[in-house]
Amino acid sequence: MEKLDVRIIKLEPMRIICFNGYGQEPEKQSFNKLLDWAKAKGLIDDGQPHRFFGYNNPNPSEGTPNYGYDTWISVDESVQPEGEARLIKFSGGLYAVTRCEVGDPYGDIPGTWHKLVTWMENSRYHHGNHQWLEEHLSLPGQGRDDGFVLDLYLPIAE
Repeated sequence: MEKLDVRIIKLEPMRIICFNGYGQEPEKQSFNKLLDWAKAKGLIDDGQPHRFFGYNNPNPSEGTPNYGYDTWISVDESVQPEGEARLIKFSGGLYAVTRCEVGDPYGDIPGTWHKLVTWMENSRYHHGNHQWLEEHLSLPGQGRDDGFVLDLYLPIAE
């Protein structure tokens, strides 16, 4: 088994705007909603250090191709939710993080998650109770033509 590059990161609390997608491709739905909203607000090109995260909500379940995905953008106090946008005050937490470079269409995100969980099970850490996250380091339609880059954030505790 190849050695997994894992970093331990403490995410600080963040103010988040969230959008949900639901169906067979909820990631695209939620990202399209978020990007349309953020572009209309001038947030994509405002020079601020926005971060983009996502996670399944609800998780896939056997017997249906449909599931949900929440997409987040970090914002400051001047940004207020409108329409479908929900405001979340994320409390942060300790995470084991690894990079996942994803080819077309989605690469091996589940396999990389599995490797990260296996790493944690063999480490001095145990599972934390805060939100699992995928940080989108390249946005859909921006950057690489053959895929995208994620950092997978597994919640841990000491």
